[in-house]
Amino acid sequence: MDHRSPAVHLRHSYAKLPERFYARLDPAGAPDPLLLAWNRPLAEQLGLGGLEEDPDRIARWFGGNERLPGAEGPIALAYAGHQFGNFVPRLGDGRALLLGELKNREDGRYYDIQLKGSGQTPFSRNGDGRAALGPVIREYVVSEAMHRMGIPTTRALAAIRSGEWVRRETALPGGVLTRVAASHIRIGTFEYFAARRDREALKHLLDYAIQRHYPRAAEADVPALAFYRAVVEGQAMLVAQWMAIGFIHGVMNTDNMAISGETIDYGPCAFMDEFDFDKVFSSIDRNGRYAFAAQAGIAQWNLARLADALLPVVDDRQAFETILGGFEKIFRDHYFGEMTRKVGLESMEAGDEDLVMEWLGYLQRNQLDYTLSFRRLAECLARDDANTFGDFEERWKQRLARQSLAGEQIRTRMNAINPLFIPRNHQLERAIDAANQGDMTVFRELLLVLQRPYEEQPRFATYAEPPTEQERVLQTFCGT
Repeated sequence: MDHRSPAVHLRHSYAKLPERFYARLDPAGAPDPLLLAWNRPLAEQLGLGGLEEDPDRIARWFGGNERLPGAEGPIALAYAGHQFGNFVPRLGDGRALLLGELKNREDGRYYDIQLKGSGQTPFSRNGDGRAALGPVIREYVVSEAMHRMGIPTTRALAAIRSGEWVRRETALPGGVLTRVAASHIRIGTFEYFAARRDREALKHLLDYAIQRHYPRAAEADVPALAFYRAVVEGQAMLVAQWMAIGFIHGVMNTDNMAISGETIDYGPCAFMDEFDFDKVFSSIDRNGRYAFAAQAGIAQWNLARLADALLPVVDDRQAFETILGGFEKIFRDHYFGEMTRKVGLESMEAGDEDLVMEWLGYLQRNQLDYTLSFRRLAECLARDDANTFGDFEERWKQRLARQSLAGEQIRTRMNAINPLFIPRNHQLERAIDAANQGDMTVFRELLLVLQRPYEEQPRFATYAEPPTEQERVLQTFCGT
């Protein structure tokens, strides 16, 4: 076996910003790193193809024991954030280190490579800087499932068992996740410097974010406003996509909202089983601030905080408010666009939003599984037997009759965009419990199944089933 190091072309553009943007330090390293998962297709896109032949090297690199060839020193990023509405002026990467950026061969863009769970940093506060294996498993599975369903998201490159125990409520096996992201700039990053009245740093950060994510904004008359408009549009579309698949982020603090428009930080997130507008899973969301139906409003609130942070650069509150005022229409257009396609409509007519809301109301009143109900609705088009969904089904079929497509065509289209398999909470818990005992079977099967979320897979049919009463997961927990 050839153990020569491959050429790794790692750049570190964020580290070229002023030193008050981050802290330089090396990861603590894992006592006995073991590779549990390696995202080979993503690795190949990032120029890391062939590494799978040497899993020990992967474990040392991405467990934090050795630097990647040619890499500069890792950095922990500084940021602030509104957590459940309360401003915390200094947060930062308390258990994560940015190694640098790799160029994706498919789209030509650079992506951050970050270790999560790599040890304490100056931003750890009272934390140990480590990650339990469970949150590593959860983020790996859910982020890759989101990617397969076309939701903008950070990705998982590697999962490492660290070979140590971390203490939460009990002692748990430790792990390190390698996360790939368009960047790790958050709304809270802008808030960090605004709170310090550091206008120079805000301008540096804004210029960097525009160059990296929204270069066309640099050509606008007021680049900061063009940048803000792009972020507003991206967040509105992202939350619309989340809600269409029944996803609840769980902790939409401003430090968990990336300005790139990607989903970031899969802590107490969850997918709904039975539908409920007010569904909450997060154990720390005691008042339902981040409930399912509240997510669009919270995204808009977070974006208002970004506007506040940008005011020292462009003192034009009215302009920011005008841009933010467009959020609701962007969100509604995308959300109902997604939802009407999910119920088989080619285009929107007057009354279609009401039809969607009637469907959701029906699901909530009857406590029906959100994901499977769309598939079962599609199956109604394959038979003429007894009505399954009551008065709604009659109205729905009357609406479909005004379309040019035949029933089987509509059914095929619905099944192509409505997933059969999602990362169900009880299956994730099964995977985590087994992994904590050293059994990665459920984890690997989940990853395999979720690569094809829209296709029937008879061998793994149980992964599509809702939980039994005994299997229901009522709360999810933050990884820290």
